[in-house]
Amino acid sequence: MCLKYLFFITLISNNLFAQTKNFGYINPVIAGMNPDPSVCRVGEDYYAVTSTFQWFPGVPVYHSKDLVHWELIGYSLHMKSQLNLEKGSGIYAPVIRYNNGVFYMVTTNRRNGENFYVTAKNPAGPWSNPVWVSQEGIDPSLMFDEDGKVYFTCTHPDGILQREIDIGSGTFLTEPKIIWSGTGGRYPEGPHLYKISNVYYLMISEGGTEYGHQVVIARSNNPWGPFENNPDNPILTHRNKNAQSNIIQGVGHADLVQAHDGSWWTLFLGFRQKGSHHHTGRETFLAPVAWLGNGWPLINSTGTVELKMNVATLLQYKYPSVDKRCAFDAEALPLEWNFIKNPDSSAYSLTNRKGWLRLKGGSGTLVDNKQVTFTGKRQTDLVFSAETLLDFNPSGQNEEAGLSVYHRNNGHYDLFVRKEKNERFIVLRYTIGSLIHEQQKIKLTNGSVFLRAEGIAEKYNFSFSQDGKQYRNMGNMDSRLISSETLGGFVGVYIGLYATGNGKHSLSNADFDWFEYEGKDK
Repeated sequence: MCLKYLFFITLISNNLFAQTKNFGYINPVIAGMNPDPSVCRVGEDYYAVTSTFQWFPGVPVYHSKDLVHWELIGYSLHMKSQLNLEKGSGIYAPVIRYNNGVFYMVTTNRRNGENFYVTAKNPAGPWSNPVWVSQEGIDPSLMFDEDGKVYFTCTHPDGILQREIDIGSGTFLTEPKIIWSGTGGRYPEGPHLYKISNVYYLMISEGGTEYGHQVVIARSNNPWGPFENNPDNPILTHRNKNAQSNIIQGVGHADLVQAHDGSWWTLFLGFRQKGSHHHTGRETFLAPVAWLGNGWPLINSTGTVELKMNVATLLQYKYPSVDKRCAFDAEALPLEWNFIKNPDSSAYSLTNRKGWLRLKGGSGTLVDNKQVTFTGKRQTDLVFSAETLLDFNPSGQNEEAGLSVYHRNNGHYDLFVRKEKNERFIVLRYTIGSLIHEQQKIKLTNGSVFLRAEGIAEKYNFSFSQDGKQYRNMGNMDSRLISSETLGGFVGVYIGLYATGNGKHSLSNADFDWFEYEGKDK
């Protein structure tokens, strides 16, 4: 790690962290759409990455001192040359590893076997351009052995596949070999190979990333196997009767890490369901790991987890809270703000009108599975309030701009301003699959408009105001209708700001003075 970054970490450690007690924490530890977590340790610092699919920049990098509190510090894929989202469904299942002063992030793009890795000396970036590897499969992982060999392990239609790789060039040094097929559950995937006390452990997930998800593990004295199945598999699942009423479901896709105090932990995905649906996406959870006398790991003593974890932790360091209001007065949007596919930089400006975010609508719309003028942040709380102030006077009836509760292109709720003849209206519209319905339309007077969306777990409420005091209700809609169970896919809801010309470029600017998001779960 470079001296500049060591100084940066030292500065943060001395000035920004607030030390707290080292017992108990609340799951998820990285809330909102943050699935497929992977983690590595460098000294007393921890770094995690998660999947981003069609969102840009790709693969956020989080930093922690205690595995409980995490801060977003950058992205592994921050340039179009690293992540071209014009085709396919984007990034699946990244893995982060560290070896000899270099960070590696390996992942799959477009879900068709196009695997690659990028490298960095500083995990906050910049990261290198991709090194592409010619191996069919998804969910690639790397293991750096003590003898200098590097193993590339991935999910293949025939099972868990492995090859030795020259990490400098991306050239494979051995032929592919299927090393394990799992325990019989469907979709054996997300493999990680570890060497612990001279034993090789292979941990994977099975059952599909749904309600039957589970984590299983095997071991061998040789990285090529044969692998012995743990007789107590699965080591983590909520599919069993005693966990089916747990608000946390779909746990799986785990990664192990040994902390600097010698304790062991796992990060893994799960989702918080309301009723039988989840809409905030798969999130990142944390649980302690114990190694039994028989050499097998045990997760949280029961193989299950809770929202409130009453366990001993590392000495906790809590980051300063992120401001709930973004005033759009900086040179760039905050790190947590993302775009749908690769953005057209000319459609976004923080300088054309100082203190405002200016959006210029293009031909793309929210229902298109392509680039659209949209930027937003993850919904991280089941209960929240989000609000913005919009100054928008459309010149054409094709132009619209507003606030969107966006799950994916076929599932979102939009509160927006448009023009009809010579008058402006505020409109609440629902898009659920092929059903597009305008719930309510109200004529506006001149001036800016306050747009508000509130989440209450099972529903979203929408309202507006033109004076910032008196708000009129526009309607409410079930959150389950923009859930993964309803729409499919692996993403979660974003709360964002957008503009569109509905098939052609807008002539008018949509200016947003500020955006405020306040979570109310905890």
